[in-house]
Amino acid sequence: MTSPTGEIYRIDWLPGTDVLHGTCHCGREHTAQDPVEMWEWMLSHPQGHEPRGTSS
Repeated sequence: MTSPTGEIYRIDWLPGTDVLHGTCHCGREHTAQDPVEMWEWMLSHPQGHEPRGTSS
């Protein structure tokens, strides 16, 4: 999915499992079995996660 601002969100289903693998526009990755959990994680950016290489 591409947002109106051009950010790309990608969710892939891992064949043979119930697992979804998401990649945010910032490069962070997340896995979940629940599609709602996956979208909440992605759309909570930046509160849900920080860009790759950023330490808190």
